[in-house]
Amino acid sequence: MIVGVGIDVVDVARFLATLERSPGLVERLFTPEERDVPPTSLAARFAAKEAIAKALGAPGGMSWQDATVHRIAGGPPEVELRGTVLARAAELGVERWHLSISHDAGIASAIAIAERD
Repeated sequence: MIVGVGIDVVDVARFLATLERSPGLVERLFTPEERDVPPTSLAARFAAKEAIAKALGAPGGMSWQDATVHRIAGGPPEVELRGTVLARAAELGVERWHLSISHDAGIASAIAIAERD
């Protein structure tokens, strides 16, 4: 059963300009595991985190640091939750995530589907 669906689109150039203006933003938005990727992939991970939040109903109080998007070579990206994001997912009974991330032509996008039995 699908609990929620989230989608997000990010203008890569605008996102990177924002990061340049606010250097501490990378540390606030991304976990250490996520930070060592090319800039376009960083924008795509931001879109993925937004999509995850939307799939959970976008309640306030969730921390960006409580969701990590892992890229698995040869496979789909995986979502690792903890803290506030994990608590919200548990509240909704989320047991599985389906995540798709893409970036091309200056746009990064992601879709997240939260599922339970």
